[in-house]
Amino acid sequence: MKRKDFILSVGKVALLVPIVSSCKKILNEPVLGSYQANNFFTNDQNAVLAINAAYPPLTFTDASSNAIWVLGDVASDDAIKGGLPGDQADFELVDEFNINPSNSAVEAVWKRFYDGIFKCNVVLDGLPSNNSSVSSDTKNSSIGQAKFLRAYYYFVLTNCYGDIPLHLTVGTPQELQVPATPRAQIFAQIEKDCQDAAGLLPSNWGNTDLGRATKGAAMALLAKAYLFQQQWDLAAQTAQAVEALNVYSLLPNFDNNFKAAYKNNPEAIFSVWHVNGASPFQGNNLNQWFAPRSLNGYGFFYPTQSLVDNFEVSSSGVVDPRLDYTVAREGHPYFDSAFDPTWTTTGYLSKKDCQPLSEIPANIKGDGNLNYEAIRFADILLVEAEALNEQGNGAAALIPLNKVRKRARECYLYDSTLPGYGTVPTGLLPDITTTDQQQLRDIIRRERRSELALEFHRFFDIIRYGKTYAMNAMKDVPNFNYDNDQFFPIPQSERDTNKKLGLH
Repeated sequence: MKRKDFILSVGKVALLVPIVSSCKKILNEPVLGSYQANNFFTNDQNAVLAINAAYPPLTFTDASSNAIWVLGDVASDDAIKGGLPGDQADFELVDEFNINPSNSAVEAVWKRFYDGIFKCNVVLDGLPSNNSSVSSDTKNSSIGQAKFLRAYYYFVLTNCYGDIPLHLTVGTPQELQVPATPRAQIFAQIEKDCQDAAGLLPSNWGNTDLGRATKGAAMALLAKAYLFQQQWDLAAQTAQAVEALNVYSLLPNFDNNFKAAYKNNPEAIFSVWHVNGASPFQGNNLNQWFAPRSLNGYGFFYPTQSLVDNFEVSSSGVVDPRLDYTVAREGHPYFDSAFDPTWTTTGYLSKKDCQPLSEIPANIKGDGNLNYEAIRFADILLVEAEALNEQGNGAAALIPLNKVRKRARECYLYDSTLPGYGTVPTGLLPDITTTDQQQLRDIIRRERRSELALEFHRFFDIIRYGKTYAMNAMKDVPNFNYDNDQFFPIPQSERDTNKKLGLH
């Protein structure tokens, strides 16, 4: 039997998920050398180092190497690449659906998320039941986090690429030569990992461990996995179980989800944590990629008119306040700067991953400290609404749907910068009352698009809604064909190294 011991460099493990209370403390260790698996997991400290190393592939410390924003939104009807012509040309090719297996965005997401899976498998291989060197609490916590993170990585990967290789251990190069596993089996593993993680993880962590996966995160991801498989009953039940934890609630002001001052908040089910001014670097680089060039940004990621038009407007002309929390546009400030229409070819800029100059000055633009909110409670309420409606229970679906709408319109009661602050404008985002399944389906889909706009989910929603919806949504996207483009191509790097894929 071939040995599958791995060499674990603590110097590489030292790039850790920031677990902070003051947003300044970074858990970091000096380089101590290299270790075999059987002599690394010998104490609690090393086990924690290893699980911490499984988080950084989620981060946006380099927005080009974590290109999920390209595959999730630039590929959709919500955004275009932006930037200068020819700059990040492969990202523009995704925008145009002229995508080959060597596309850098396609390669980047694959490599980064499979790296995350490898690091999860390091932890799981290193903490078998007979490991008595690590305390049971640390062992269970580390295994629970590793299983959640592995499930999350596989969830993103199978939604991007369809049938993909499934690796559940640290394999030799020969053992990594495997055919693609059908999506149904990938989802079955995601479900198992989420269920295992939910049984091992706490509902909350203390202030020195913010950013770690929780029981609620595992349950929420499980609900989404069921939704994507159209297992409506299980999706609804699991989303309701997340709500029943009584841990999560909607923030009164939608916009606070995307402000650094509210990073640790009850709507955030799972956040990808970022900290500025840290060594090693832990900043959110999207702050620079999405900002206009005149403010030392790169000017990428322009929202479309189609997205703007999705936001509801009352009969008296008052727009859904989420529009201006999500999109910068003419006549409205860009944080603490005046908006210049020449910054963008569509007339719009993204705001959700950007910060004002008063927080992150232009000279450190790429070192933002906003988290990426990977799973929000609003998302899970809309999962519940969709699943209930698809079961034919429209009356029950109205309850979570209207919670999301109520919060959106009542931003007027909490945000003093809104005109007419203190009073909800008449007719703005009224409660939905129809229980007609098709009408309610369309309403929930529109609501989800507005609520989660520019959070890198849209393309995957478009695809799972089916061919008729997708072809209509993407009618203005060059070259898109639902039958051919439901999934991005498996990258050339994997085709070259994994001959059992049978791809060239």
